[in-house]
Amino acid sequence: MMRSRTMLLLLSAMSLAPLACAQTAGTPATTAGKAPAAAEEPAAAEEPAVVKTLRSQGVEFMGTFETPVGLTGYAGVAGQRPLGVYVSKDGEYAVVGTLVNAKGEDVSAAKLKELVSEPMGQQAWAKVEASHWVRDGKADAPRIIYSFSDPNCPYCNRFWEAAQPWVAAGKVQIRQILVGVIREDSANKAAAILGAASPEQALIQNERDFAKGGIKPLATVPAAVQAKLRANEAAMLDLGFQGTPGIIFKDADGSVQMRSGMPQGDDMQTVLGPR
Repeated sequence: MMRSRTMLLLLSAMSLAPLACAQTAGTPATTAGKAPAAAEEPAAAEEPAVVKTLRSQGVEFMGTFETPVGLTGYAGVAGQRPLGVYVSKDGEYAVVGTLVNAKGEDVSAAKLKELVSEPMGQQAWAKVEASHWVRDGKADAPRIIYSFSDPNCPYCNRFWEAAQPWVAAGKVQIRQILVGVIREDSANKAAAILGAASPEQALIQNERDFAKGGIKPLATVPAAVQAKLRANEAAMLDLGFQGTPGIIFKDADGSVQMRSGMPQGDDMQTVLGPR
């Protein structure tokens, strides 16, 4: 036991957004993917006691940095979210949160972005690029958006409808990463799309006919397609999404961002770009 009581604040894993479809009960859950290792990460034997305690309770650390107040900054991640941890010299105490100066500026934001957000974003982007997706939109559209989608998800369909002006204008291509997690025939419908002569046309058919039941599901899911769907679902869960749609895109600065559920209000333009 540590002699001193530490100040502990852990961020929970990404929760399911209101405008998203949850997995069916009985779909196995997994923990979010591990953050990529960083060269600056200290060896466990050299870590302060409070850092070891936080690590044992689920926080991953990806590097250290100096602060202007004499505390050592630890760049951490909890629940796929960057986390600043500021450790006292004796290693017995930590303040978890945002370090601001007299102007109200987050003095550690740049370091957290460098050590946590950017490596995690690159890892997430590589994961969705390697997934099994179906393109909606022109191949040369300048903005690429990935969306984990279930053929039976009404919020996925609403996002598809809302994005059509951008897609039709050639500004956006949405790469739908199909999963089958909502209903018993979700995987069968996803298989009908992935196994079609033109998956792109089958995808559009499902979206346009969604109110009428969507695409006709296959009677059985071929083993090869089932493997693709399982790989897509594993990627979805590994990135912290617990329902659909799970959206990944690059903002105007090129930083990778995620949205769990359908974007609302002005956030739609943040996701899709200028109309």
